[in-house]
Amino acid sequence: MRTDGHTDSTSPGGVRRRALLSAGAAGAAALATGCSTSAAEESAPSPTPSARTSRTASPKPTHRRPELPRGGRRLFPEHRLVGYCGLPGAAALGRLGTGDLDDRVAEIERRGRAYADGRTVLPVLELLAVVANAGPGPDGTYRSRTPDKTVRAFHEAARDHKALLLLNIQPGRAAPLDEVKALREWLVHPDVGIALDPEWEMSSGQVPGNTYGHTSGAELTRIAAYLASLVEEHDLPEKVFVYHQVAESVVRDEQRLKVPKGVAVIKSADGIGSPQLKRQTWKQLVDAMPPRLHTGFKLFFEEDAEGGGRLMTPAEVLALTPRPSYVMYE
Repeated sequence: MRTDGHTDSTSPGGVRRRALLSAGAAGAAALATGCSTSAAEESAPSPTPSARTSRTASPKPTHRRPELPRGGRRLFPEHRLVGYCGLPGAAALGRLGTGDLDDRVAEIERRGRAYADGRTVLPVLELLAVVANAGPGPDGTYRSRTPDKTVRAFHEAARDHKALLLLNIQPGRAAPLDEVKALREWLVHPDVGIALDPEWEMSSGQVPGNTYGHTSGAELTRIAAYLASLVEEHDLPEKVFVYHQVAESVVRDEQRLKVPKGVAVIKSADGIGSPQLKRQTWKQLVDAMPPRLHTGFKLFFEEDAEGGGRLMTPAEVLALTPRPSYVMYE
């Protein structure tokens, strides 16, 4: 869901929302077709000094801990994330779903250079892995899951380009933590994280596209805690957890959000509008955010430029306070 500017309306905005829902459903439908050992010394008599053979001890194999795609185990402040989002076959959901995937990642690389500012730029592929739908579907959850073969293709592309793969969840009426757990086979890799779109999280009786959904600080804490458990179990580097926030009402009791060790939580400001309106949205959302959070900022190639507007430049984005650690384009 996207909104104009910084308004906190509970109505999600007509044409754009319907386009996203229909594109998401169409896209989902189209995609459906060593340890070391020591040897015992031999029991034969010891040779005389003149006959003793020189032995060189075999080096012990070393265990290399999993690292982030471009090295290291900590995300910030060493890195800045720059990426695209999308879903193959659904152009309305973002540029990542259009054209050749390798071309898109190369485009992210070029665009990301302007955001380095002393950090290592880490490209991000934010794939819509769970898409909210206007219809209930066979299980009544108002969401569909992207097939494993698509996730695998994006993970392979991320590996090839030393990028991060973020699996975006639009829960519908499904429980967000259940959707995160369903992606465990991917999340045990050091280059895969989670993004949550809580405006698509519906309560009983709500339908995606008719109103904003919401999450809570307690729910975000549960998701972060689950990711932290995977980090500890598999000795992974820091795991990324992004939640996109389009309006204040979308995240309730945010101060209850607790960030566990091993997880980098990013609050990403999400909203359409002119540079001035986007700065207002930014200030509104980050001024009172909980401690230990990193910030993200979302830009829209087409919608931000409508009505005489324009896309903010990298210099303008980096001029925000605090500087975003994640910049995402749709």
